Amino acid sequence: MIIDDQTLFRRGLVKLLESDPRIKIVDDAANGVSAMEKIAKNPPDIVLMDIKMPVMDGIETTRQIVSQYPKIKVLVLTTFENDGYVVQALKAGASGYLLKDSQPEAIVSAMIAILSGERVMTQSVVDQFLNLMSGASQKARYDGMTRREIEILRLLGQGMTNKQIAYRLQISDKTVRNHISNFYSKLGVVDRSQAVLYAVRKGLVEP
Repeated sequence: MIIDDQTLFRRGLVKLLESDPRIKIVDDAANGVSAMEKIAKNPPDIVLMDIKMPVMDGIETTRQIVSQYPKIKVLVLTTFENDGYVVQALKAGASGYLLKDSQPEAIVSAMIAILSGERVMTQSVVDQFLNLMSGASQKARYDGMTRREIEILRLLGQGMTNKQIAYRLQISDKTVRNHISNFYSKLGVVDRSQAVLYAVRKGLVEP
């Protein structure tokens, strides 16, 4: 089952996953309340769960699913990679945490791994979680930037264009632009030259 409040994303993900013969989409829902009603009638083996949704969010929905249906596995699939959401999702009982810009093959592989009893998290989330546990948060060092934002800033400093960065990281041009806009705001910079100067000062790129 796919639980996400973005209709286009749900429909797109349904089409991508249905192309794999190992996967059958039982149902989909736009929020946690609707999802719990549908699960009661036709429980799936695994749920792909968004975090931010109206009526009942993904954290609370995960908590209820794991409590009422312990055999159902939950894979969080979201745009948010900050430490707080990771910890909340894992505490709620999620078996995995991936970002929406993950490749379809990675999502399928994660689903299969989770159904085999493994835990799966995207690398940027793993890095942040380890930093959180060690008390040496990378975000504090780099003014609140996420690992992916730091990665993109480093590539900007190497002279790459948005398209080149998107190809290197296997994400969309729009995702790259969104990350750049986010860290411009966090750093208080207005263009690439200022961002690159910041990267040099922080040792992210060679001067």
